[in-house]
Amino acid sequence: MNSTGVVPMHMALTHLNTVVMFDQTGFGPSRYRLRRRFRGGKKCKAEGDDLTDGSCYAHSIEYDITTNSIRALRLRTDPWCSSGSFLSNGTLIQVGGYRDGSRRIRYFQPCHHRAHCNWKQSKSSLSAQRWYATTQILPEADRAIIVGGRRAFSYEYVPKVSSRDRSHDLPFLHNTHHRENDENNLYPFLHLSSDGNLFIFANRDSILFNYRRNRVVKRFPRIPGRGARNYPSSGSSVMLPLDYEDGFRKVEVMVCGGSAPGAYEAASQGRFFKGLRTCGRMVITGKRHHWKMEKMPKPRLMCDMLILPTSQILIINGAHRGSAGWNRAADPALQPYLYRPTKAPRKRFSVLTSTRIPLMYHSTAILLPNGRVLVGGSNPNHDYTFGNVAYPTELRLQEFMPHYMDRHYHKFRASNVTVHHGGGSGIRHGEEFTVRFWLGRRSKVGVEFMAYAPPFTTTHSVSMNQRMLRLRGKGMVKEVGGWVRVTVEAPQSSNVAPPGYYMLTVVNRGVPSFSHWIRFINA
Repeated sequence: MNSTGVVPMHMALTHLNTVVMFDQTGFGPSRYRLRRRFRGGKKCKAEGDDLTDGSCYAHSIEYDITTNSIRALRLRTDPWCSSGSFLSNGTLIQVGGYRDGSRRIRYFQPCHHRAHCNWKQSKSSLSAQRWYATTQILPEADRAIIVGGRRAFSYEYVPKVSSRDRSHDLPFLHNTHHRENDENNLYPFLHLSSDGNLFIFANRDSILFNYRRNRVVKRFPRIPGRGARNYPSSGSSVMLPLDYEDGFRKVEVMVCGGSAPGAYEAASQGRFFKGLRTCGRMVITGKRHHWKMEKMPKPRLMCDMLILPTSQILIINGAHRGSAGWNRAADPALQPYLYRPTKAPRKRFSVLTSTRIPLMYHSTAILLPNGRVLVGGSNPNHDYTFGNVAYPTELRLQEFMPHYMDRHYHKFRASNVTVHHGGGSGIRHGEEFTVRFWLGRRSKVGVEFMAYAPPFTTTHSVSMNQRMLRLRGKGMVKEVGGWVRVTVEAPQSSNVAPPGYYMLTVVNRGVPSFSHWIRFINA
């Protein structure tokens, strides 16, 4: 799409195959002009004060993947640099933001009659201002934790159960905050471990946190090397896929990229330091913990890390030099990287086809059900600026095509995937369900079943709640006409698979099918 009208600074894929996008309401007029104001319905004229009246412009849209079309959504308060996650029924809960939005709680519930779906703002508010905070969905049904934010060294829960809900101090955030070093602990990386504890990474340090008891369970070694990994240094992180073969017990996280010490301040003076080239992997379960360091092909910051259905990691967007922040980065990272976690060290990274569009500060990327990657955003300017700057506001929407989308692989691709389970609103933890698909007369079959929780992707390289699970399949039956039927087992625990919608993908010999939406619910 040549123009979304709104910069996709934040993106989230819904289970109805639409993508919610939004930027900053304080950006001034967007390029999506409304015919009528959201408030009051008064007509917007193409003249006079209406040309600069913010109520005549959208700052949030819903993008329909199937029809490649967009429609405007109404935002009451500013969600810039906010956080979010999906509740078990597919509702996006979106919290915090800037100024009037910093304590707000918003909901977007997707629906089939899309003209009836829009943002709704809760009457309850957050206990603290949450700008640059991170949200993680929890195993308990419809409960999420919000950690950190600028001058918010605490955590709290949403949705609010009562007016007595409050925030809780987290000393770890005080300890990782470097006032003289541009903070560098904003948008902390959160991953829910399969033991129910929360992995929190900020700046260069990390802990395993029992949020139920407000207690630090483990303090992990500091990641080697100088420089920081969180905003404004803005590296990225994923939790590698969890696997049924070890009972989902092994949990390994990966952190890549970031900025050199002093990069943020130096960039304001026109000096752009090389970003960090290293990635660190660490198993956070068990008793022995150490970072295994690797090098990317080049230094990188402001990059998005996405888990593909093949269990490989795509690293896309960003820059090679500088820091996150207004026009504080240079040398766009045009080439995505593919990381293969199971390959031998030094053979894991490969460089992919380059884009011609710089995707810098405020860019995003998400995985789609068809296996492609939707890429958008990029605006390092204070408003919508299209000329006389190094990196203009970017409104074009792109799809990145991973190698497995090539026609050469179609002969291995499972199609017509359907799922059958015991009924009710979803698949219960530990329940067996049937997956049926067509493979034709292909003699060689090596099928895996992957369940992916789509993230809320923020403008600062954080894909919140992203999660990939390799599920157990058993009892494969080949039916007449090339059809295959397999019994698949849902994870036993909500610690492994928090309740909600997942994209189920049949991966045959490394080639993924189009994904089918399933919903895991608590037993």
